[in-house]
Amino acid sequence: MTSDNKTGKLTMKDIVLKGSIIAVIVTVPSIVSFMVFWMILDNLIQAAIIGGVIHFIAMGFSLKISKKLLVKRDS
Repeated sequence: MTSDNKTGKLTMKDIVLKGSIIAVIVTVPSIVSFMVFWMILDNLIQAAIIGGVIHFIAMGFSLKISKKLLVKRDS
């Protein structure tokens, strides 16, 4: 039974927790930038475009973040 636990796989709880952290890291900057630029520019379309660009930039970084977070560490 101890050899089954040390297969190097993440548990479902770990995947959900770390996936939620990555989701927050990706979505919060885009939502905040959308709201700030909407207040500053007072133009919904421009704010949505800027928020979308920032969202895709954050998604690019999420791959690097997920590679660091979703690795089972031997301890």
